[in-house]
Amino acid sequence: MAPALDYFTKSSAQTPAPAPAPVASPAHGVYYNARLDPKNYLEGPLSENPATRLRQMLARPGIVVAPGICDGISARCALEAGFTCLYQSGAATTASRMGQPDLAIATLNDFVDSAQMVTSLDPTCPVIADADTGFGGPAMVARTVTQYAKSGVAGLHIEDQVQTKRCGHLLGKQVVSREEFLTRIRAAVIARDAIPGGSDFVIIGRTDSAQVLGMEEAIERLKLAAAAGADVCFIEGVKSKELLESTVAALAPIPVLVNVISGGLTPPFTYREAEQMGAKIIIFSLVSCVAMVHACRAAMHSLKKTGTDFVSAQGMDPKEFFKVMGLDAVIELDAKAGGSAFEVV
Repeated sequence: MAPALDYFTKSSAQTPAPAPAPVASPAHGVYYNARLDPKNYLEGPLSENPATRLRQMLARPGIVVAPGICDGISARCALEAGFTCLYQSGAATTASRMGQPDLAIATLNDFVDSAQMVTSLDPTCPVIADADTGFGGPAMVARTVTQYAKSGVAGLHIEDQVQTKRCGHLLGKQVVSREEFLTRIRAAVIARDAIPGGSDFVIIGRTDSAQVLGMEEAIERLKLAAAAGADVCFIEGVKSKELLESTVAALAPIPVLVNVISGGLTPPFTYREAEQMGAKIIIFSLVSCVAMVHACRAAMHSLKKTGTDFVSAQGMDPKEFFKVMGLDAVIELDAKAGGSAFEVV
C-alpha cells in the first residue's frame, strides 16, 4: 500500500515530496493522502479492522446500509438481522441514555461511552457515529476524533450547525459560516492523520445548510469539505429524488450519505432506491428507537390494563431473550476456558 502523505497539495493528481504539515485552508490546495486513496481498498478480503473495512465497503460496489441503533438491545437486533454496518444516531443515543430530545444536550462522554459498548459487541462491524458539531472548537473536534477512534468507531460525521444544534429534521436550524465549518473538518482530518500507525478512520462532512441557505450553498460547502479532507459528504434534509441525484452528480466522485427518517424532511427512500440515485451510504437514524417507543408504549399500556405482561412478551422467555443478547457465545467461552458455571442455564 502506498505510504501516507498527510498534507494539502495543489492538486489531488500530484504527488509532491513530503514536507509541510496540513495547512489551515483549502485555498492552499486540496488535501490528498496517498495511503487513503480508494483504489487501495478495492482488492483483498474484508479487514477485521472496522475502519479499514468501512473504507473497503465504500470503495467497492453496493450501497452501505447502516440502521440507527441506540443501545445494546437495538445493536444486537441489527446484528442478528444481518446488517454489516451500524449507525450510532446522536438523537437515538440522547433519547436512550438521557431520556432527552436531540437538542445538544448529550456530551462527548455520553457518545463515547455508548460507542464503546456498541463496538464491543462485534469489533469487526463498522460503526458510523454522530459527532454533532464536534463539541467545541478545533482542539475539541480533534479530541472527539481521537476518542471516537479509540472507542473502536469506524467513522464519524461533523456538521455545520451552531453549538446549540438540533435534530436535522426539525425546523429553525442555524449554521455557522463556511470557514468555521471547514475549520471543524480540517481539525478532524489533522487529528485522524496524527493517530500513530496511520488510521483508516473515516471523516464525514455534514451540512444542514440546505434548509437555511439553499441547496446551492449546501453543495458548495460539501465540495469545500471534501477539498479539506472529508472522505464522505452528508447533506441533511434532501427533499426529493431529483435533489439527491443532483447532489450526487455535483459531488462525484466523493461518496454521498443520505439520512432517512420516517416523517422527516427526506422522502422514505428504500436503500435500493437510494443506491439507484447514486448514494453510497444510507442511514435510518431512528429505526430502532421509534420502534421501541411504539412497542414499549403498547407493553406498558397492556400491563396497566391487564395486570400482566404475558401478551406483550409474545412467548419470549428469559433464556430466549438472553440468546439475542449473546448468551450462547458466553456459554461457549466459559466452556472453552474450562469453566462449568453455565453447563445448565
